[in-house]
Parts: sequence; C-alpha cells; structure tokens
Amino acid sequence: MRNVGIDIGGTKIAGGVVDEDGTIVEKLRVDTPIDPAALVDAVVDMADHLRRAHEIHAIGVAAAGFISRDRSTVIYAPNIDWRDEPLRARLEQRLDASVTIENDANAAGWGEYRFGAGRGVRDMVMLTMGTGVGGAVVTDGELFRGGHGIGAELGHMRFVRGGHPCGCGQNGCLEQYASGRALQREANAIADEGGIGAALAAVREERGAIPGPAVSRLVLAGDPGAVEALRRVATALGEACGGFQAVLDPEVFVIGGGVAQLGADLLEPVKLAYETSLPGYGERPVAEFAIARLGNDAGLIGVADLAGKER
Repeated sequence: MRNVGIDIGGTKIAGGVVDEDGTIVEKLRVDTPIDPAALVDAVVDMADHLRRAHEIHAIGVAAAGFISRDRSTVIYAPNIDWRDEPLRARLEQRLDASVTIENDANAAGWGEYRFGAGRGVRDMVMLTMGTGVGGAVVTDGELFRGGHGIGAELGHMRFVRGGHPCGCGQNGCLEQYASGRALQREANAIADEGGIGAALAAVREERGAIPGPAVSRLVLAGDPGAVEALRRVATALGEACGGFQAVLDPEVFVIGGGVAQLGADLLEPVKLAYETSLPGYGERPVAEFAIARLGNDAGLIGVADLAGKER
C-alpha cells in the first residue's frame, strides 16, 4: 500500500510516494508559490503526477499553521496568506479523492515516531530546532492534537517572562532561546564580547553576518565561542524538556531541525540542563534523548502514513 505525502514549506513543497514501511519510492520538489491559489495548483499538480505513476491508497498534505480539530481547515498559516482556509475541501474537489491535512510539525513527529528515532516507544516528544522551535507529542501511540486541534505548540511556551519578542505576538517564547535563530543571536553576542568570540567576530567581519552553518562548523572545530553559543541554546532547550517531562512524561525526546545536525555536541548540554531541571531527578525514570533520523523527509513520510491510517 502506497500513499502520497506532500509537505508545504515556506520556500519549497516536497512530495513523495511512500511505502507502508516509510520508504520513499519517488520524490518531487518545487518552489512554494507566493500566491495561495497558485500554491493549491502546485499541490494538485504534484499529487496528480505522483498518482499517475503509482497505485495510491491515500493522500496527505502537511502545512505550517493551525489546523482545525476536524483536520479540514487551516485556521492560520503564518507563512502563507491563509485564514480559515478550507484546504481539505479545495483539494478533494480538485483531486476527486479524500485528503488528510496535518500540521507540519505533527507530521514530522509522527514520521519519526513510526519510522525514525521514536520507533518502538509509546510516548514521545519531538522538538525541531530550526528558524523556530516546532513540537509534536505522541501519547500512548496516538498523535496529540488538543481540544481545538492546535496543541503541542511547544516552541511557544513562555520561557522567559518579558523576554525577547516572538513572531506569534508574545514575548519570551521558547523558540526565541532554543532555535537556530537563537543560536545566531548568541553567537553575535559572544562576538561582541571579544575574547572567546574572536573567531565569530572574524566571520561576521568577513561576511557581514554570522550564518548558522558557520557557527556549526566552528562548533565542530571546537571553537570556544561557538561552543559557548551552542551551550546557551542547548541549556534553554534542556531546561524546557525538564518541564515537558513533568507534564507529558515521554520515554524519549527526539531532537530535529538544522541545529540537530550537531549531534552529541548538542545533546550533551541538553541532557545536563534537563537533569538539573527535572522535578524529582534521581528518584524517577527519565527520558532518553535522540537525534531525528528522517531529516527533511520526516514531514512527507509522516503525513503519508497518517493519510493511510485515517483513510
């Protein structure tokens, strides 16, 4: 049984045909159109292309935004001009087939739960460290969506009262302290301080900014300034995970996104901060930490599997 999974991102739409074991047998990628109508056209064209070449059981589409509880409407999508967009109905009318709609972070988390770093457990939390912080929660083998369908927005837990302003309209959200963007901000702050920030300052002088990949390269090279920037961000994430453990009690935290490519260099300070922040540490079971395995394909794999499951 094969399903189509399509993951709508801010800059690209990735789609693929996925086997029931999570293997992608064909994959496509196109730029995301700015115009919402053209975006729907692009999704329809991609789905049509994939099902012409394969016998397809179900179609799933993931998008960044708040998805209604009945998984039919995009209530709000920050990177697309969608407000109360009846996306499922539009796609089903055009494709003459049932379509499953899901939040992109939920889809990626489900992909990791079924076929990646969360495979074999019943309770999992996934956090993605990219431009922001995405979240997904699986409890007792089911994807948690909440009473209105928009639960598990873990990156928007208020982490610091009166903290950095966030794009969601609030201040102090976790994603302002534990994301790739936060890593760049900390790297710039350390560069301003001089001392251990000399290499970071040199990158900024040469390029006019300190890009995330440059920070990662310096971390892997053992540069003390870059390592300190990562420690600050990882500590924020680990402290938040201590709180998530108290509420959700997952067996494993799966860390994904661009920053997760740093592997053990990231996980070691995350786990240290988690242990020092966990209520009752030393007297209770603790979670494992793992780096996500499916990379950028997690969303399309996850939403394809959800589509087959819900068909």
